[in-house]
Amino acid sequence: MNVANPEIAYRTRAAGIDTNYHDRGSGFPVLFIHGSGPGVSAWANWRLVIPELAKTHRVIAPDMVGFGFTDRPEGVKYDVDAWVTQSIGLLDRLGLPKAHIVGNSFGGAIALALAIRHPERVERLVLMGSVGVPFAITPGLDAVWGYQPSMENMRKLLDIFAYSRELVNDELAELRYNASIRPGFQESFSAMFPAPRQRWVDAMTSGEADIRALPHETLIVHGRDDKVIPLSNSLTLLEWIDRSQLHVFGRCGHWVQIEHAERFARLLTGFFAETNS
Repeated sequence: MNVANPEIAYRTRAAGIDTNYHDRGSGFPVLFIHGSGPGVSAWANWRLVIPELAKTHRVIAPDMVGFGFTDRPEGVKYDVDAWVTQSIGLLDRLGLPKAHIVGNSFGGAIALALAIRHPERVERLVLMGSVGVPFAITPGLDAVWGYQPSMENMRKLLDIFAYSRELVNDELAELRYNASIRPGFQESFSAMFPAPRQRWVDAMTSGEADIRALPHETLIVHGRDDKVIPLSNSLTLLEWIDRSQLHVFGRCGHWVQIEHAERFARLLTGFFAETNS
């Protein structure tokens, strides 16, 4: 970890992308795929969960191409194909034939697509506040993807993300705002999801038959009060994925891994402990 900036950790080329990733702990590997908020990085998304999971597992958390401190190559196409290919490329680079996959929001759609395309690479699947099934874009998600950098706009976004005002303080808003204006961050972010944004929701959707065919034990997690991704998404996933269970956190918005970090970490640890891996 970079002492000056904990968001920067290791670097390797994953499917040709110079990728910044965190690699902590030992044991069976868990790949964490972050969400798509402005200024997001793997560390910003998973910082409260990584230390806990690293007590029992090898935790790998990359910045997906277009986000964080991973390179942004000229001409790269930001889509599900690119993000799945990068994820598999990282597992290959690290010599990991199989891992548990945890996807948050946008990352849930990537995790879902990865499990469909490469089922042999996935042990257990966790989908948290997940995209990946058809839904009408919420005003909250439209605001997230349409973010224009300012402290005021970041404060508004944090109000959308979190249930509790206690989490949405000016210190956090300033950190996320400063992250969103780093060189290249907003340029790649605004290029990913230009209006009209329903098409990007649709582009990240996996087919119902493909989802229903998933063989993996799957933990679905959602905040009851999520204003970004509707709880109905997780109810759909629960219906479509045969070997699935759903855990809903009350008094929780879109940031289960931050708003209920300890409970979420315990939930994952218990779910993964059920395997013989």
